[in-house]
Amino acid sequence: MKGGKTLESREKALEVARVAFDKKAKDILILDLKGLTIFADYFVICSGESTTHVRAIAEGVEERLNRAGIMPRGIEGLNYSHWVLMDYGDVILHIFEEATRGFYELEKLWLDAKIIPLSELGNG
Repeated sequence: MKGGKTLESREKALEVARVAFDKKAKDILILDLKGLTIFADYFVICSGESTTHVRAIAEGVEERLNRAGIMPRGIEGLNYSHWVLMDYGDVILHIFEEATRGFYELEKLWLDAKIIPLSELGNG
């Protein structure tokens, strides 16, 4: 991440996914929602193996983005950590405990979204 520079929404989504990857998140998916909704440009969806793992991913993302001066508009679900939503305005991160992700199947609601390949994580 470039120090002190405001991240564009795509760069921010990739950075969020990088942190999740670094924290060993599973099944990371980056959805490009531009043109599909007005409330966010990207969703990053991933899974943790347990509520402790979900919380560690969320804390890692918050810490890394805070260092870059990017604060979340809101964080929901951290108390129970079955599904944590982190709203960064143009990028929304959903971190699920594996069983919870399977139940909600959030990505099925956005079948028209373009998927950003994880191979782009190395380009940041």
